[in-house]
Amino acid sequence: MNGMRSFGIIFGVLIGALVIAALNIWLERRLLALWQDRYGPNRVGPFGLFQVLADMIKILTKEDWIPPFADRPVFVITPGIIVVTVLSAYAVIPFTSSIEVAGLDIGVLFFLAMSSLGVYSIALAGWSSDNKYALIGGLRAVAQMLGYEVYMGLSVMGVCMMAGSFHLREIVEAQKNIWFCIPQCLGLVIFFIAGIAEARRLPFDLPEAESELVAGFHTEYSAMKFGMFFLGEYLGITLVSAMIVTLFFGGWLGPYLPPLAWFVMKTLFFIGFFILIRASLPRPRYDQLMAWGWKWMLPLALVNVLVTGGILLAGS
Repeated sequence: MNGMRSFGIIFGVLIGALVIAALNIWLERRLLALWQDRYGPNRVGPFGLFQVLADMIKILTKEDWIPPFADRPVFVITPGIIVVTVLSAYAVIPFTSSIEVAGLDIGVLFFLAMSSLGVYSIALAGWSSDNKYALIGGLRAVAQMLGYEVYMGLSVMGVCMMAGSFHLREIVEAQKNIWFCIPQCLGLVIFFIAGIAEARRLPFDLPEAESELVAGFHTEYSAMKFGMFFLGEYLGITLVSAMIVTLFFGGWLGPYLPPLAWFVMKTLFFIGFFILIRASLPRPRYDQLMAWGWKWMLPLALVNVLVTGGILLAGS
């Protein structure tokens, strides 16, 4: 029975993540249309809900072309890396006290490791394409990762120090009296900014930067390979939103409603916030992003760790 229950949880998390990622595409188009005072998808199905299905059929039926000058094995494998690494990170997220794929004691470190491995997909995509614009996008992704991964890891150290654990379920349970978004408000802001860069969303979508690099690292990709990059981006948005909820907003904790309902509603709120940011902020220059990370975010993350450690030490 335990084996069947574990399989059911794994299957449910996998299907749920993919379905929400697909719905995010529709949700983003509808919200962007609302905020920018224009029409969104409204022709295919009720409220345009079948537009995502139509896009999937189109992607699956397009010619899967590989440039003759590309490094074929790497070019083919690369899109799968981002999907596998993002889906692997879902394993440590506790959706409720009883729904969790893998309750690792180092859940936070596992999430950071999987998010770091995802950059290989973009870097290898740019290199294997043998296209100068794709290569520039891949190099930007690596340089961007070196900046945001450092302060992303430091931003959650205050939470781990207050909870006394790297286990995500224990971190949620430590927020029964007060959500960590209040004492760790600085860590929340830093993690959220790093999460935007992690998902490569505006204003930190410099590896793509269509106005500068044609389409960035996936310029030479088409059909399902391009679709996997697209899927990985929306899986990443959901993953980062779920991690923000878990680390700073009490996870499944909340009154009256079922725990899973609380988790889903909180996650959807931050997904909507990601979309709002895309609708409202311009893209900075590449050098501005790097300066922002190293000159401001990293020192603030170190200050947050230092102050949190001092307060905990004084109160012990």
